[in-house]
Amino acid sequence: MAFGAGGGSPDEVKGDINVTPLVDVCLVLLIIFMVVTPMLQQGVDVLLPEGPHAEKKPGKEGDLILSIKPDGTIFVGQDWIPDRDVPKYIAAEHQKDPNRAVMLKADKRINYGKVRMVMKAANDAGFTQVAFLTQNQQAGEQIAKHGV
Repeated sequence: MAFGAGGGSPDEVKGDINVTPLVDVCLVLLIIFMVVTPMLQQGVDVLLPEGPHAEKKPGKEGDLILSIKPDGTIFVGQDWIPDRDVPKYIAAEHQKDPNRAVMLKADKRINYGKVRMVMKAANDAGFTQVAFLTQNQQAGEQIAKHGV
């Protein structure tokens, strides 16, 4: 509680609310969310192709996520991998853990010859689980029809 500094008796209680602690807590929460939110997305941001019947399958923590941007550059996580090093890198990742899956995030505007090259490298390395990440087309249509 705050006590009056001037006017009235010294024992008079002031009825104003001190919002400083509330503002401090809100700013700390804002900073935490600003730091954590970019970490939630895995890989590089790309525009995924839409599929009418895309089924959501849970990914595992150790899955190898490969992203292909519209200009054809290939990323593993946030790291750029030159085209000539992709087969060697994927083979090395397979040797680390042969049971993991490859998740391929390819931008829908690219030439799919690049996707074929990455899939061939994963197949040659010995990966048996390769999945394409897509965006569910029906979710957007349902929101447009029914609202949120």
